[in-house]
Amino acid sequence: MKAVISARYGSPDVLEIRQVPKPEPRAGEVLVRVHATTVSRTDCGMLRPHPFFVRFVAGLLRPRRTILGMDFAGVVEAVGAGVASFKPGDRVFGLSPDEYGAHAEYLCVPETGAIATMPAAAGFGEVVVCEGAWYADTYLQAFRVGSGHSLLVYGASGAIGTAAVQLAKSYGARVTAVVATRHLDLVRTLGADRAVDYTAQDFTQMGETFDFVFDAVGKTSFFRCRRLLKPGGVFAATDLGPWCQNPLLAIGSSIRGSHRVMFPLPQSSKARAFVDLLKTRLEAGEFRGVIDRAYRLEAIADAYRYVETGQKTGIVVVNVRPADGTTHA
Repeated sequence: MKAVISARYGSPDVLEIRQVPKPEPRAGEVLVRVHATTVSRTDCGMLRPHPFFVRFVAGLLRPRRTILGMDFAGVVEAVGAGVASFKPGDRVFGLSPDEYGAHAEYLCVPETGAIATMPAAAGFGEVVVCEGAWYADTYLQAFRVGSGHSLLVYGASGAIGTAAVQLAKSYGARVTAVVATRHLDLVRTLGADRAVDYTAQDFTQMGETFDFVFDAVGKTSFFRCRRLLKPGGVFAATDLGPWCQNPLLAIGSSIRGSHRVMFPLPQSSKARAFVDLLKTRLEAGEFRGVIDRAYRLEAIADAYRYVETGQKTGIVVVNVRPADGTTHA
């Protein structure tokens, strides 16, 4: 099978498309013929681990995972012994949060892992939305967002931000989305109650306070946003922040008992339940993927280069097999 190999750290130039052995499903595993995947900030971070201590997880001298890609959508090719929930021919989607491996023509995932059958009318490129949504929901669950709460999402146009707006609305929150001018209409169509253009005004001076402030792109800070918080309000960000301040502030906040800053980490054990939830939201029309652009597998290095610009809207799809109507970049 063809797979995108990152045998060493570096720029997207180190990526190579190679022929590698097709995996065989073991007992309890499902072999998926991948039709679509994504390139995400996570993939780019695994290709160029920063700060350096990330390499203690990713691999000190060279990558432990040579095939990246967490999101997948495709067709079940075969199943291992004992698998009862899926059969060959099923259209499936989900996440591979522990092993990655979706940047390839085939991927094995556990039957009990983060995999579900696709909504009947959906295309493969429309459902590779799990990773960003999973991260977003991890934060919303940590906040315990619910009816009557107010939430500000900074960077609401990315994969995590667009998901956070939609999921928070489904939980009953009132959402303010902070984006650039060109994304104002987008976030309104996703359900945001208020859209704020950060290029036209300092969003921290809007004169309103919130139960939760969520930095979905890691480009602001608690110190800049704390005036936006109600008494007892909580700030969280998806990135480490300058000098790794966000996890350190979260630890200090927890020790003091204020819980003013959070830095929750997604748990693989909860990924299956989330994929099932997302399927329900997709079928109900309460969630949709926002696709910026799509690439062929052979052009995946260009997809990485684009994601690295930090300017993508929603998700960047990679069509491993012929696309179902998605226009390629």
